[in-house]
Amino acid sequence: MRTVRFDQSIAAWRKSSYCATNEGCIEIAEQFPDALPVRDSKDTDRPPIIVPRAAWSAFVTTVAATDGKLSRRDL
Repeated sequence: MRTVRFDQSIAAWRKSSYCATNEGCIEIAEQFPDALPVRDSKDTDRPPIIVPRAAWSAFVTTVAATDGKLSRRDL
């Protein structure tokens, strides 16, 4: 497994477009070419989860295909 170095100081975070309030949202930083940092908007001091772009794309496609109603068999 490859280790991805992530300089959080240059991250431009944005919240999910489905975030209706300031609570319980995720934020992503899209400017990194190979990986997508994901963090909890309630706990921005915690290190983000670094997700490979291909895995994030597959996740978003699956969520969209199930209209957000995921089950174990969808993953």
